[in-house]
Amino acid sequence: MTEMFGYTAKRQLLQMFCAVIFFHGSEFILAVVHHGRSNVTLESLLISKHYVLAMLFSLAEYMIELYFFPGLKSYWWISNSGLVMVVIGEILRKLAIVTAGKAFTHLIKRRREQHHNLVTHGVYKFVRHPGYTGFLVWSVGTQVMLCNPISTAVFLVVVWQFFATRIPYEEYYLRSFFGSQYEEYAERVPSGIPFVK
Repeated sequence: MTEMFGYTAKRQLLQMFCAVIFFHGSEFILAVVHHGRSNVTLESLLISKHYVLAMLFSLAEYMIELYFFPGLKSYWWISNSGLVMVVIGEILRKLAIVTAGKAFTHLIKRRREQHHNLVTHGVYKFVRHPGYTGFLVWSVGTQVMLCNPISTAVFLVVVWQFFATRIPYEEYYLRSFFGSQYEEYAERVPSGIPFVK
């Protein structure tokens, strides 16, 4: 068992744990900065039962493959590509949060609030939902980084499906808040999630 946890496994697992801790910790801190501690709950860490199960599944896949197919985990170019995806996804998501400021919330707003304005500058110039794009790239990147072929495919499908359902729901409210201003923006700027208009 000790041999199983050589340099490769230690590095990949350490990168994974650091990525998860940094992602969720920074989400919480930015939520507190923009909305105040009294308005932020632990839900701002974005950790649900389904998320925990997905991460446990990915770790189980990693351990099983490490034991039975250790060579599968030694493709450094794949693992490093995943690390690059994690960093890019993290940066994109945090740029979205910082750019939107108070307008960025983890829950979809159904009523327009006084501070709620349409953000179309910065990273929002290029994609309408950069936070979602960042999360998709980050989450799939964590699995590529672990050289987990099954979890990579599952994360890609499940996270894509989640946003493919969430974006139209969210945009229904954005259109009701901002009318033709949002219509024009949506025509000009892609959603940021492949195959989701």
